[in-house]
Amino acid sequence: MQLTDYDLALANGEHGPAAQMAMSIILRMAAIFQTEHLLDIVAAHIDSTLYMGDATLEFAERLAGLGAKVTVPTTLNVSGVDEHHWQEWAVPPAWAEKARRQMAAYHSMGAVPTWTCAPYQTELRPRFGQQLACGESNVIAFVNSIIGARTERYPDLLDICAAITGRVPATGLHLTGNRAGQLLIRLRDVPLALQQDDSFYPVLGHLLGRLAGDQIPVIDGLQVRPQEDQLKALAAGGASAGAVALFHLVGFTPEAPTLEAAFQGKAPQRITDVDLARLHAAYRELTTATGAKLDLVVLGSPHFSLAEFKQLAPLVAGRQRHPEVQFLITSSRAMAALADRAGYLEPLRRFGAKLTVDTCILTTPMLPPEIKILMTNSAKYAYYSPGMLKTQVVFGRLADCVESAVQGQVVRDDSLWGQL
Repeated sequence: MQLTDYDLALANGEHGPAAQMAMSIILRMAAIFQTEHLLDIVAAHIDSTLYMGDATLEFAERLAGLGAKVTVPTTLNVSGVDEHHWQEWAVPPAWAEKARRQMAAYHSMGAVPTWTCAPYQTELRPRFGQQLACGESNVIAFVNSIIGARTERYPDLLDICAAITGRVPATGLHLTGNRAGQLLIRLRDVPLALQQDDSFYPVLGHLLGRLAGDQIPVIDGLQVRPQEDQLKALAAGGASAGAVALFHLVGFTPEAPTLEAAFQGKAPQRITDVDLARLHAAYRELTTATGAKLDLVVLGSPHFSLAEFKQLAPLVAGRQRHPEVQFLITSSRAMAALADRAGYLEPLRRFGAKLTVDTCILTTPMLPPEIKILMTNSAKYAYYSPGMLKTQVVFGRLADCVESAVQGQVVRDDSLWGQL
């Protein structure tokens, strides 16, 4: 391996024991990847903030105790606890304390306490072409695809090592030649009204993950210009149901102005047509519950944005949730503060909604055992909840989620998906 003087100084402990420890891990991973050299990153997003047991806490506190400091602007993913509202749910106090300690350890390293799985919707949004080290699957997919920044799939614990050293193996999606499309997905006869609807994008993302696996898919045939939160849902769905770290949307994403550009002049390895019938099958797959019973509506995976709060507020204004159905939104503390300042939270409070910040139902043991059936507009929540939470799930549009919470039972308008 070709190491710079800076790399050698880190490895030799000249920048302190924490940087030496981090660099030793980077170099071991570089050897596994068989890379010839390392490259600089300009920012990082750390998924290791999530408390997953004593090992993750010990790792964080060991780095912090050695005086670790990040060398690039670094955002922090969701944590294992909502410091402000955990007592309102079924979170064990011992869990909350350990999760809080892990949060404190990463904050002490100089990272920005964003506590969100949507850091690209903050002022620290990366730019096209920048080299990053990102954990969290939807972040990886979004920054690679929608922004055109570059990151590999960084697992927990390796991401913070990259942030401390500012160096990563020169491999994978960091390199232009590895970012070419491999699979062509052609949209065929998908109604324009469906393409304009928010529910289309998480469903397309779910199908994208199923079709692509870990290949780089190229989507052709979209006839409308998606909004950012729709693209966010698309990226999260693909990264959950598959291992999609990069996709190209012809005519929309920065590395795919044309079909030829998306494939870097190469022929696709595989071509798949997606029509309404195939999308409808993916839509049905996101629902595992049967019947009308409902315990909880949950929104915000990835975290709810200011635009989503603005969209939700008029849907609940002047209405009241059914007393037997809880209504939960997950977001970051910063986004929630912006939404409160804009007046979007007051209608939600009157409606009977609850807000959890800095974490989500998948990353903290907050749900009581009596909650068995969830409804959501998030493909990510729908995909993970049955396995991780042992719950059943209903997937629906945002308006369906609100109406179901009011009626106290599942209510869905499936008309956009056709009579199939």
